Amino acid sequence: MFKRIITYIRTMFRGKAESLMKPEIEIEMAIDEAKKQDKALRGQAASVIAHRTKLESRIESSADDVAEAKELTKQAILRAERSKGEGDSEAMEKWTNSASSLAMRLQAAENNLNSLKEQYEIAVQQSDGAKTAVEQNAMRVQELAAKRLELLGKLEQAKMQETLNKAVETMSVVVEHDSPSLASVEEKISDRLANAKAKHELHGSTPEGAEAELREAVSLSRADDKLAELRAELGLGSSGELPSGD
Repeated sequence: MFKRIITYIRTMFRGKAESLMKPEIEIEMAIDEAKKQDKALRGQAASVIAHRTKLESRIESSADDVAEAKELTKQAILRAERSKGEGDSEAMEKWTNSASSLAMRLQAAENNLNSLKEQYEIAVQQSDGAKTAVEQNAMRVQELAAKRLELLGKLEQAKMQETLNKAVETMSVVVEHDSPSLASVEEKISDRLANAKAKHELHGSTPEGAEAELREAVSLSRADDKLAELRAELGLGSSGELPSGD
Protein backbone atom coordinates (compact mmCIF):
# COMPACT_ATOMS: atom_id res chain seq x y z
CA MET A 1 0.00 0.00 0.00
CA PHE A 2 2.83 2.36 0.93
CA LYS A 3 4.59 1.69 -2.40
CA ARG A 4 1.38 2.45 -4.28
CA ILE A 5 1.08 5.79 -2.48
CA ILE A 6 4.71 6.67 -3.23
CA THR A 7 4.21 5.73 -6.91
CA TYR A 8 1.05 7.84 -7.03
CA ILE A 9 2.82 10.85 -5.51
CA ARG A 10 5.75 10.54 -7.91
CA THR A 11 3.41 10.26 -10.88
CA MET A 12 1.43 13.27 -9.70
CA PHE A 13 4.51 15.46 -9.25
CA ARG A 14 5.97 14.29 -12.54
CA GLY A 15 2.72 15.16 -14.30
CA LYS A 16 2.68 18.60 -12.69
CA ALA A 17 6.32 19.19 -13.62
CA GLU A 18 5.63 18.21 -17.23
CA SER A 19 2.57 20.46 -17.37
CA LEU A 20 4.61 23.40 -16.03
CA MET A 21 7.51 22.85 -18.41
CA LYS A 22 7.63 25.27 -21.31
CA PRO A 23 7.25 23.72 -24.80
CA GLU A 24 10.42 25.36 -26.09
CA ILE A 25 12.40 23.82 -23.21
CA GLU A 26 10.96 20.38 -23.94
CA ILE A 27 11.97 20.73 -27.59
CA GLU A 28 15.54 21.64 -26.64
CA MET A 29 15.69 18.73 -24.18
CA ALA A 30 14.62 16.30 -26.92
CA ILE A 31 17.28 17.65 -29.28
CA ASP A 32 19.98 17.55 -26.58
CA GLU A 33 19.09 13.94 -25.82
CA ALA A 34 19.29 13.03 -29.52
CA LYS A 35 22.69 14.74 -29.76
CA LYS A 36 23.97 12.81 -26.73
CA GLN A 37 22.74 9.59 -28.32
CA ASP A 38 24.44 10.57 -31.57
CA LYS A 39 27.75 11.14 -29.78
CA ALA A 40 27.50 7.80 -27.97
CA LEU A 41 26.61 5.94 -31.16
CA ARG A 42 29.50 7.52 -33.04
CA GLY A 43 31.91 6.44 -30.30
CA GLN A 44 30.60 2.88 -30.36
CA ALA A 45 30.69 2.78 -34.16
CA ALA A 46 34.28 4.01 -34.16
CA SER A 47 35.30 1.19 -31.80
CA VAL A 48 33.54 -1.43 -33.92
CA ILE A 49 35.10 -0.15 -37.15
CA ALA A 50 38.53 0.03 -35.50
CA HIS A 51 38.15 -3.63 -34.48
CA ARG A 52 37.28 -4.53 -38.08
CA THR A 53 40.35 -2.65 -39.32
CA LYS A 54 42.60 -4.48 -36.85
CA LEU A 55 41.20 -7.80 -38.04
CA GLU A 56 41.99 -6.82 -41.63
CA SER A 57 45.61 -6.24 -40.64
CA ARG A 58 45.78 -9.52 -38.69
CA ILE A 59 44.25 -11.45 -41.60
CA GLU A 60 46.87 -10.04 -43.95
CA SER A 61 49.66 -10.99 -41.57
CA SER A 62 48.17 -14.46 -41.01
CA ALA A 63 47.88 -15.01 -44.76
CA ASP A 64 51.59 -14.21 -45.05
CA ASP A 65 52.32 -16.78 -42.32
CA VAL A 66 50.31 -19.41 -44.20
CA ALA A 67 52.10 -18.67 -47.46
CA GLU A 68 55.50 -18.81 -45.76
CA ALA A 69 54.75 -22.07 -43.92
CA LYS A 70 53.42 -23.66 -47.13
CA GLU A 71 56.52 -22.69 -49.11
CA LEU A 72 58.88 -23.94 -46.39
CA THR A 73 56.99 -27.23 -46.15
CA LYS A 74 57.27 -27.72 -49.91
CA GLN A 75 61.00 -27.03 -49.81
CA ALA A 76 61.48 -29.51 -46.95
CA ILE A 77 59.55 -32.19 -48.88
CA LEU A 78 61.64 -31.58 -52.01
CA ARG A 79 64.88 -31.83 -50.03
CA ALA A 80 63.72 -35.03 -48.36
CA GLU A 81 62.94 -36.53 -51.79
CA ARG A 82 66.31 -35.38 -53.13
CA SER A 83 68.11 -36.93 -50.16
CA LYS A 84 66.18 -40.14 -50.69
CA GLY A 85 67.27 -40.25 -54.32
CA GLU A 86 70.87 -39.63 -53.30
CA GLY A 87 70.67 -42.42 -50.74
CA ASP A 88 71.40 -40.05 -47.88
CA SER A 89 69.11 -41.54 -45.21
CA GLU A 90 70.29 -39.17 -42.51
CA ALA A 91 69.46 -36.08 -44.57
CA MET A 92 66.21 -37.67 -45.73
CA GLU A 93 65.13 -38.21 -42.10
CA LYS A 94 66.17 -34.67 -41.22
CA TRP A 95 64.13 -33.06 -43.99
CA THR A 96 61.19 -35.43 -43.49
CA ASN A 97 60.97 -34.44 -39.83
CA SER A 98 61.32 -30.78 -40.81
CA ALA A 99 58.51 -31.17 -43.35
CA SER A 100 56.26 -32.74 -40.70
CA SER A 101 56.98 -29.92 -38.26
CA LEU A 102 56.36 -27.30 -40.93
CA ALA A 103 53.13 -29.02 -41.96
CA MET A 104 51.89 -28.73 -38.37
CA ARG A 105 52.85 -25.06 -38.41
CA LEU A 106 51.03 -24.63 -41.71
CA GLN A 107 47.89 -26.28 -40.33
CA ALA A 108 47.94 -24.01 -37.28
CA ALA A 109 48.43 -20.93 -39.47
CA GLU A 110 45.53 -21.95 -41.72
CA ASN A 111 43.27 -22.56 -38.69
CA ASN A 112 44.17 -19.13 -37.32
CA LEU A 113 43.49 -17.52 -40.69
CA ASN A 114 40.08 -19.19 -40.96
CA SER A 115 39.20 -18.09 -37.44
CA LEU A 116 40.18 -14.52 -38.22
CA LYS A 117 38.08 -14.58 -41.38
CA GLU A 118 35.04 -15.72 -39.40
CA GLN A 119 35.62 -12.93 -36.87
CA TYR A 120 36.01 -10.48 -39.73
CA GLU A 121 32.65 -11.43 -41.25
CA ILE A 122 31.00 -10.73 -37.90
CA ALA A 123 32.93 -7.46 -37.53
CA VAL A 124 31.80 -6.33 -40.99
CA GLN A 125 28.16 -6.97 -40.07
CA GLN A 126 28.61 -5.15 -36.76
CA SER A 127 30.33 -2.16 -38.38
CA ASP A 128 27.60 -1.94 -41.02
CA GLY A 129 24.97 -2.03 -38.28
CA ALA A 130 26.81 0.60 -36.28
CA LYS A 131 27.07 2.92 -39.29
CA THR A 132 23.38 2.43 -40.01
CA ALA A 133 22.51 3.29 -36.42
CA VAL A 134 24.63 6.47 -36.62
CA GLU A 135 22.99 7.48 -39.90
CA GLN A 136 19.50 6.87 -38.55
CA ASN A 137 20.16 8.85 -35.38
CA ALA A 138 21.74 11.68 -37.39
CA MET A 139 18.55 11.82 -39.44
CA ARG A 140 16.63 11.88 -36.17
CA VAL A 141 18.63 14.92 -35.02
CA GLN A 142 17.88 16.68 -38.30
CA GLU A 143 14.19 15.82 -38.04
CA LEU A 144 14.06 17.20 -34.51
CA ALA A 145 15.83 20.38 -35.61
CA ALA A 146 13.29 20.86 -38.40
CA LYS A 147 10.46 20.04 -36.00
CA ARG A 148 11.83 22.60 -33.57
CA LEU A 149 11.53 25.34 -36.16
CA GLU A 150 7.99 24.26 -36.95
CA LEU A 151 6.94 24.03 -33.30
CA LEU A 152 8.58 27.31 -32.35
CA GLY A 153 6.74 28.98 -35.22
CA LYS A 154 3.45 27.55 -34.00
CA LEU A 155 4.34 28.55 -30.45
CA GLU A 156 4.91 32.14 -31.52
CA GLN A 157 1.60 32.09 -33.33
CA ALA A 158 -0.10 30.76 -30.22
CA LYS A 159 1.51 33.45 -28.06
CA MET A 160 0.43 36.13 -30.50
CA GLN A 161 -3.10 34.77 -30.53
CA GLU A 162 -3.16 34.64 -26.73
CA THR A 163 -1.95 38.23 -26.59
CA LEU A 164 -4.60 39.24 -29.08
CA ASN A 165 -7.27 37.38 -27.11
CA LYS A 166 -6.28 39.19 -23.93
CA ALA A 167 -6.42 42.49 -25.78
CA VAL A 168 -9.93 41.69 -27.04
CA GLU A 169 -11.06 40.65 -23.57
CA THR A 170 -9.64 43.84 -22.07
CA MET A 171 -11.38 45.99 -24.65
CA SER A 172 -14.70 44.28 -24.04
CA VAL A 173 -14.41 44.90 -20.29
CA VAL A 174 -13.38 48.56 -20.48
CA VAL A 175 -15.28 49.44 -23.63
CA GLU A 176 -16.81 52.46 -21.92
CA HIS A 177 -13.33 53.92 -21.35
CA ASP A 178 -11.12 55.51 -23.95
CA SER A 179 -9.25 52.29 -24.77
CA PRO A 180 -7.83 51.18 -28.10
CA SER A 181 -10.23 49.33 -30.38
CA LEU A 182 -9.66 45.90 -31.89
CA ALA A 183 -8.91 47.57 -35.19
CA SER A 184 -6.24 49.64 -33.47
CA VAL A 185 -4.63 46.55 -31.98
CA GLU A 186 -4.69 44.80 -35.34
CA GLU A 187 -3.24 47.88 -36.98
CA LYS A 188 -0.36 47.95 -34.50
CA ILE A 189 0.37 44.29 -35.13
CA SER A 190 0.20 44.89 -38.87
CA ASP A 191 2.52 47.86 -38.48
CA ARG A 192 5.03 45.78 -36.58
CA LEU A 193 4.85 43.03 -39.17
CA ALA A 194 5.19 45.56 -42.00
CA ASN A 195 8.18 47.19 -40.30
CA ALA A 196 9.82 43.79 -39.80
CA LYS A 197 9.30 42.89 -43.46
CA ALA A 198 10.60 46.30 -44.53
CA LYS A 199 13.76 45.88 -42.47
CA HIS A 200 14.24 42.43 -43.98
CA GLU A 201 13.77 43.83 -47.48
CA LEU A 202 16.21 46.66 -46.78
CA HIS A 203 18.75 44.21 -45.45
CA GLY A 204 18.42 42.21 -48.65
CA SER A 205 19.29 45.31 -50.67
CA THR A 206 22.43 46.08 -48.66
CA PRO A 207 25.87 44.75 -49.64
CA GLU A 208 25.76 42.41 -46.63
CA GLY A 209 22.36 41.05 -47.61
CA ALA A 210 23.39 40.64 -51.24
CA GLU A 211 26.54 38.86 -50.15
CA ALA A 212 24.53 36.47 -47.96
CA GLU A 213 22.13 35.79 -50.84
CA LEU A 214 25.07 35.21 -53.19
CA ARG A 215 26.73 32.82 -50.73
CA GLU A 216 23.50 30.84 -50.43
CA ALA A 217 23.14 30.65 -54.23
CA VAL A 218 26.76 29.51 -54.62
CA SER A 219 26.32 26.91 -51.86
CA LEU A 220 23.17 25.52 -53.52
CA SER A 221 24.91 25.45 -56.90
CA ARG A 222 27.86 23.54 -55.43
CA ALA A 223 25.48 21.10 -53.80
CA ASP A 224 23.72 20.51 -57.15
CA ASP A 225 27.10 20.01 -58.85
CA LYS A 226 28.19 17.54 -56.17
CA LEU A 227 24.91 15.59 -56.52
CA ALA A 228 25.37 15.46 -60.29
CA GLU A 229 28.95 14.26 -59.82
CA LEU A 230 27.90 11.50 -57.42
CA ARG A 231 25.06 10.39 -59.73
CA ALA A 232 27.55 10.16 -62.58
CA GLU A 233 29.90 8.03 -60.45
CA LEU A 234 27.00 5.73 -59.62
CA GLY A 235 25.96 5.49 -63.25
CA LEU A 236 22.66 7.23 -62.60
CA GLY A 237 20.88 9.60 -64.93
CA SER A 238 19.71 13.06 -63.94
CA SER A 239 16.40 11.57 -62.72
CA GLY A 240 18.18 9.07 -60.47
CA GLU A 241 17.34 6.05 -62.73
CA LEU A 242 19.89 3.51 -63.85
CA PRO A 243 20.88 3.86 -67.53
CA SER A 244 19.42 1.32 -69.96
CA GLY A 245 21.46 -1.65 -71.10
CA ASP A 246 21.47 -0.56 -74.79
